[in-house]
Amino acid sequence: MERRITRAAAAREAALLAASTQPAEPQLSSTPQPSDTTKESKVKKQASASTNVSTRKRKSPQGNTAARNKRKKMVTVIPPDISELPHNLGSVLVPQNQGVSGASNVVVKEPTETKPLLKEEELDKLKDELQETVDKATETLNGTSETKTKKKKGHPYGLTPGISPFPDWHHPTPEECEEVNRLLSGVHGEANPPATVPEPSLTVTGCGEVPSVLDALIRTLLSGATTGANSAMAFQGLVSKFGILQEGIGKGSVNWDAVRRAPIKDVFEAMKSGGLADVKSKYLKQILDMVHKENMERRNALLNAKKEGTADLPGANNETEVEKQLEIERANENVLSLNHLHSLTKEEAMLELTKYPGIGPKTAACVILFCLQRPCFAVDTHIFRICKWLGWVPPEKKVTEITAFSHLEVHIPDHLKYSLHQLFIRHGKTCPRCRAITGETSEGWEEGCVIDHLVKRTGKRKGGEPPNTGRKSARKTKDRPNAQEAEDHKTQGEEPNEQEVTTRNNE
Repeated sequence: MERRITRAAAAREAALLAASTQPAEPQLSSTPQPSDTTKESKVKKQASASTNVSTRKRKSPQGNTAARNKRKKMVTVIPPDISELPHNLGSVLVPQNQGVSGASNVVVKEPTETKPLLKEEELDKLKDELQETVDKATETLNGTSETKTKKKKGHPYGLTPGISPFPDWHHPTPEECEEVNRLLSGVHGEANPPATVPEPSLTVTGCGEVPSVLDALIRTLLSGATTGANSAMAFQGLVSKFGILQEGIGKGSVNWDAVRRAPIKDVFEAMKSGGLADVKSKYLKQILDMVHKENMERRNALLNAKKEGTADLPGANNETEVEKQLEIERANENVLSLNHLHSLTKEEAMLELTKYPGIGPKTAACVILFCLQRPCFAVDTHIFRICKWLGWVPPEKKVTEITAFSHLEVHIPDHLKYSLHQLFIRHGKTCPRCRAITGETSEGWEEGCVIDHLVKRTGKRKGGEPPNTGRKSARKTKDRPNAQEAEDHKTQGEEPNEQEVTTRNNE
């Protein structure tokens, strides 16, 4: 029986035949395809892209018309050539060996050699600066308080050993120092350094004239910014409270380890009669804690050095084996000591001493001069005043006691440092014209001054007080030396309780 072909069947067969012969719709890839460099290849691509139209199967005879109408409305999609440059400039060069098919047929332009913009040293420096900036930013974001800033190396008080802070000021000359030393010696007697350091006194504090370096440091601390009588009472209070070592290596010295172990309240009560006990007792406790820790560290290092043969300690190379053994024995017996400073240079000793709380250049210089017996021109308020009047420091510059010390330490000959230090203090305390806050109406002014022709008094001490002040005013100013010294400290940017280098209290 012959099969009957209806319209619907014919339409379905035609639709199936069209679907089977229609090419698949191209898919755009995210990777760039190699481009032909000829114009003919571009035309072929556009012609093939225009025939890619999506179709849909017809499900019913009525859907055939709908499919034709939809095909009319569809927009022809031409995939863009992503390798094409704008303004007909050609195609982008594709590098070889990139895993793209056909890349071997593409001509690649070799890069031309260019000179670096920066030298290798400049580039390394730039990298370091960038890395430092990144590190700082990272620390800030992480909330860290520590910053990796480079600290300037130097003395904590700005001292410049061997170099004057005023290189253009050439006073005093050696001849000027000799003349002033001769004139003052004629009035106050010669001041020569002792051959040996005297034994420590239990009644007079002094300013470092004792054999023990730790004793010298603490005695000078107690004598600062107060009278000799007050500092002596503070020292006697410590002796009465904590006692003296009666035997062993530290015999005759205050039992500083007992002071270290005592509560701060007991230390304050022992020295409260000496003035500034609240501040000085705290300094004393902190110093003793630091010394004890350092003594233990030095002992351990010296014991290890006996096995290894070397000891990386300040001054250890200048100590004899006997001195090293004494250090070990003192530490074993808890006898606090700073006697190893004898083996340091003057500059090294200054650095070691000024690292302790409350110890400034004046106190350190005094210990170096009297206890270590090294030539060092310690500058206190009397010395500073007279040196300014003599023109030994530049008048037009802002000079402090610290900068004056650095300058005078360079210019004053070593053999005159002890003598001039003592003579200036004696003269500054006794001369009617060179004491603090004196004037023409001061008592004894008419007696004159042995260095009057060399000095130019300035400021409040110029000697031109109003005539109506009279002797009563002069007596008031005479009774206020400590107030004036504290005022001097304030003007120089130092704390009023900064240690004061004074003359020997037993003189």
